Amino acid sequence: MTTLADIESMRVGARNAIRTCMNVGPRDHVVVIGDRQSLPIARLLVEEATAAGATAEVLQLGSFGKRPLRQFPASLKNTLRRLRPTVTFYTASSLEGEVTFRIALLRFLEKELRTRHAHMVGITPQMMREGMAVDYRQIAKVTMAVYECVRPAREIRVTSPEGTHLVARFHPEYRWIPSPGIYHRQGEWGNLPDGEVYTCPLTVDGTLVARVLGDYFSEKYGYLRDPFIVTVQEGCLVNVEGPQPLRDEFLAYVQGAENGERVGEFAIGTNIGLKRLIGNLLQDEKFPGVHMAFGDPYGHATGADWTSPIHVDMVAVKTTIEVDGETIMREGEFDFDVLSRYIA
Repeated sequence: MTTLADIESMRVGARNAIRTCMNVGPRDHVVVIGDRQSLPIARLLVEEATAAGATAEVLQLGSFGKRPLRQFPASLKNTLRRLRPTVTFYTASSLEGEVTFRIALLRFLEKELRTRHAHMVGITPQMMREGMAVDYRQIAKVTMAVYECVRPAREIRVTSPEGTHLVARFHPEYRWIPSPGIYHRQGEWGNLPDGEVYTCPLTVDGTLVARVLGDYFSEKYGYLRDPFIVTVQEGCLVNVEGPQPLRDEFLAYVQGAENGERVGEFAIGTNIGLKRLIGNLLQDEKFPGVHMAFGDPYGHATGADWTSPIHVDMVAVKTTIEVDGETIMREGEFDFDVLSRYIA
């Protein structure tokens, strides 16, 4: 049961989301798409949106079909068209098989409704108190500095004390996408908590040692006490080592999906307000360092010309990052002497 004290502990994060990140005001109509698990957070967002002068309401995802939703329900699409929100939030939990639905929802909100959208899949009270309570104006500065640094990169090398050793190379026509946590223009969207820069790599070779996995694995397994180790060659999975039954479950998931064994994302977390991994991908992928994902490359954003019905991130820790030979991070700490050259 969520107490009044629990609600108040999340208020700074909710206010940050409404006012700083999404710039909600009196001209806005806000719709929060949630579920029973996230209802207290959804209601708090509505309360803060109302306090900012907007009109706001919650839609319960389970009202539009039995979960997990494999497709975008026409009833939800028609309801959103009727409500015509200017700002939307998605706070529902992550269930196996819902990636395709969420991607379709994002494209609909971005392209047709052109809302300012905050994607908060699986958001928890802990993340509202931590990842959402940071200084997003500072996060935005760091994010854009990293973006300007990596945007022309040809090669990025990643190492860590745990054994991560990756070499990623990049397609000159694929776009790097900055996710600074501030979305004030219609048609913009991002994950909250936020702070990352990502693209689809041309190829990746080497080994990544992960402590957190994405998709539904995050909610099911949390922070991994035993490392999960993947080896890739020319951008494709060639070997997996890790605890059972996670290893077999992961292999069945990625091998059962078209392009599920391809690396679709290479990303750098830029949320310097985070101090530790918590076992939830939504926040942990923003932790300063490197993460990569198997499956969908978010081609509508990056320009990649292939797709996949899954997207499984994995987060490494204490990474050292070299961009075309220049070190911008050492064991999880950004070198701000280097980044300062890219801060506007």
